[in-house]
Amino acid sequence: MNDPNRFLRLLPLVTGGLGGILLLVNRLGTANLTESQARGDVVGVILAAFLVLTGLIWQQVQPRSPEVVQLIGSEGFEFGPDLRESVKIELAWASHTLLTNTATRSLVVWYQGQVLLRRGILSPKTLTKVGPILERVLSTQKPVYLVKLDLYPGRVEFDYLPENTQGVICQPIGREGVLILGANAPRSYTRQDERWVAAIAAKLGQTLDPDSPAPVVSNIMP
Repeated sequence: MNDPNRFLRLLPLVTGGLGGILLLVNRLGTANLTESQARGDVVGVILAAFLVLTGLIWQQVQPRSPEVVQLIGSEGFEFGPDLRESVKIELAWASHTLLTNTATRSLVVWYQGQVLLRRGILSPKTLTKVGPILERVLSTQKPVYLVKLDLYPGRVEFDYLPENTQGVICQPIGREGVLILGANAPRSYTRQDERWVAAIAAKLGQTLDPDSPAPVVSNIMP
């Protein structure tokens, strides 16, 4: 997706630069410079410089929309074997909620050493063994958010997600599972999204292990 504010940010820069060029052309084409024209040129140069400076500042301070890509893979919806119907319903609800309300485009649920669900844009590969990042999530019981996946050397362990996945959230599901979300744009999850992911993972944990103590989840409202 292109940045909708791109032309707005460029407008002062282009206008100021064009104004400065026209003032220079006008000065060079004037044989006899009058006092009033000299004063007008000074004002024009100041205005042109101000517009250029404003444009440069806008390039830096105005947030740009994250660059969205089309994930490489095929659309799919796969359950693991021997799941109870109630578990399938809960997994279907949770995955639909995340895929339709966040930047998530690919989703994997790993629990007790197996994949319970793959949904969204799927890679030909599947998750068979957790890597160092997922091991850390399971051991620390803290989520990991890789805001721009291609910046991290550990991205190689996510070969079960589409190869051009832009961002990844790994959210623990109790002590035996992880919810892995792949996004189609870097830095695309907000704080509220992260709270939603934590709340949904907590609910999945209760469904998969009803005897586990209910986790405390922070308020998902901003």
